[in-house]
Amino acid sequence: MSLTVAGKAMTEFEEKLRQQHEDSMHRELEALLTTTNKAEAEISRKDFDGFKKLFHRFLQVKGPSVDWAKINRPPEELIQPYDRIKARGLPDNIAVSLNKLAVVKLNGGLGTSMGCKGPKSLISVRNENTFLDLTVKQIEHLNKTFNADVPLVLMNSFNTDEDTKKILQKYKHHQVKIHTFNQSRYPRINKESLLPIAKSMGTSGENAEAWYPPGHGDIYASFHNSGLLDKLIAEGKEYIFVSNIDNLGATVDLFILNHLMSQPADKRCEFIMEVTDKTRADVKGGTLIQYEDHLRLLEIAQVPKAHVDEFKSVTKFKIFNTNNLWISLPAIKRLQEKNSMDLEIIVNPKTLDGGLNVIQLETAVGAAIKSFNNAMGVNVPRSRFLPVKTSSDLLLVMSNLYTLDAGSLTMSKKREFLTTPHVKLGSSFTKVQEFLARFENIPDMLELDHLTVSGDVTFGKNVSLKGTVIIIANHGDRIDIPAGAMLENKIVSGNLRILDH
Repeated sequence: MSLTVAGKAMTEFEEKLRQQHEDSMHRELEALLTTTNKAEAEISRKDFDGFKKLFHRFLQVKGPSVDWAKINRPPEELIQPYDRIKARGLPDNIAVSLNKLAVVKLNGGLGTSMGCKGPKSLISVRNENTFLDLTVKQIEHLNKTFNADVPLVLMNSFNTDEDTKKILQKYKHHQVKIHTFNQSRYPRINKESLLPIAKSMGTSGENAEAWYPPGHGDIYASFHNSGLLDKLIAEGKEYIFVSNIDNLGATVDLFILNHLMSQPADKRCEFIMEVTDKTRADVKGGTLIQYEDHLRLLEIAQVPKAHVDEFKSVTKFKIFNTNNLWISLPAIKRLQEKNSMDLEIIVNPKTLDGGLNVIQLETAVGAAIKSFNNAMGVNVPRSRFLPVKTSSDLLLVMSNLYTLDAGSLTMSKKREFLTTPHVKLGSSFTKVQEFLARFENIPDMLELDHLTVSGDVTFGKNVSLKGTVIIIANHGDRIDIPAGAMLENKIVSGNLRILDH
């Protein structure tokens, strides 16, 4: 048999196998729909339509989705410095521009990594304000200051929807309209059989681990399917500003808004991604590249193994995606209706409690940048990227490094350096409740450069930390930093000796 004929036979075999997997998946999904009531099944059928498309593409994909040799650095005009955007000034009529905007917060995540139950947005981060409180205050301040009507839209997941809706009652008298919609619910797939692990459509008990929200790239389809996209367009909204709800730096920027609104209609920018300069802490963050004449988001999951170190290099790829995005609503509608939103699939492997290996098929909201017209990046100051992913981040935002005004956190003018200190708290601080119990109040950190804390350590009232401070309690030891202590360039070790750094 010639190689060509053998290759063809192999392709036919692969195609047959793919078709079998797809048919089996479709049968399983239909069977799942019979385990719920008619109304629920209708909603889930829409979700499953999106999942089937993703699964079909997943079976087609071979190897990395990018050819490394085709990657180029984007031309300067496609990633503009923030100062150039700012130099164009504010909108002539700020209220008119703001009235064409809606703010969308990605609110699908739980606070489990920080030891909390329920939506992450309900964790207290500053003066007993939650992420959601701060967001509502920011938008209310904007609406009051400029006599505008910017609504807040929350993209919830099946994990966060119920708890979030209960809390929304408390904002009834605030000057902010709040809308919610749910992202899709997709079935986790057994890595070996490529079939759903779900036994029914329920999300409780043994079945709880069978479902997942499929990443924030799902925003386009679920926003469109919810009817909210059409509703906002009918109300005269032209753009959404999208960001993660745990990024406390992601506030509405009037200069970027002006840049969008002041373009001629035919040259209107349909998508802006805010990027910022990489530090060593951000080496895994997605970056913007020029690829086949398009601006494109490159995520670490798409990088061929041989080039991962190159991708992480701070010299070659100097910027990363903050996930603060400005997107045209009519453009989303156009691309959804033409079914031409092309998002790379992220295959996310997980091992469940019982040791079962599953995969989740996900997409990222920023990956759609290549589908929009006149898309660009704006290199913003680091202050617009202030995510709270860990208790170390929480310590920074709770401290006197930041001042809180109308829901927005800004670096204190008393700090001499614009960069934040590098903070590494050990496993005794991971859970929020444990973290809070270890501080009588948050130390003065205005002059801190670096803090490492490991082991059983507690802080008394009015402690001051300066320069580089390392506190390590060995196993079985405990260190209590006394009230009023001032540690400057000190190493405090398990036997309580205090040494100069």
